[in-house]
Amino acid sequence: MTFDMINIEEKKQDLNSIIKSNLEKNGFEEPHDNRLFFDDLSEGQVFISLGRTVTETDIVNFAGLSGDYNPIHIDHAFAMKTPFRRPIAHGLLVVSIASGLSSNSPPLRIQAFLGVKNLLFHEPVFIGDTIRVKCTVQSKETTGRGRRGIITWIRQVYNQHSKLVQEAVTQVLVEGRANKSKHKLDPLQT
Repeated sequence: MTFDMINIEEKKQDLNSIIKSNLEKNGFEEPHDNRLFFDDLSEGQVFISLGRTVTETDIVNFAGLSGDYNPIHIDHAFAMKTPFRRPIAHGLLVVSIASGLSSNSPPLRIQAFLGVKNLLFHEPVFIGDTIRVKCTVQSKETTGRGRRGIITWIRQVYNQHSKLVQEAVTQVLVEGRANKSKHKLDPLQT
């Protein structure tokens, strides 16, 4: 049994030509992407994330993932003897959830997460608490001749009672508009 060899690159170019032609015919230059560029943000801008309820399943799964089986997190009988009177979420679990919530507040063209500093835990987060993140642009620094920039954020995590439970300063590298001309209309590009 013989098979004809297919030139994959040729087929890929044919498919890209068809897609581009259809998009241009319908008035689209490229697929819609609503993520913001570095240039779209200003110092002092504030964004509030959606809420996310922390569950016991989150805590148990995080204990398994991290290896942190401290009884303050997973043992109800032990936790009743602590000042909290019930299990508390891992601080780093809350950091992780807050990071996810922040990634869409606002949606950005993030190229890299650069770091966290001044991470503070103010209050415990309990099973059933719903957290939100207030994201404030602290500063901006253009890099790469405008092709990207560093955004420094103040990220404050609040519970459903509007109590500040965590805060940190984070930095991300975000694509700039000067880089937009390098984007190609190639959905099959790897």
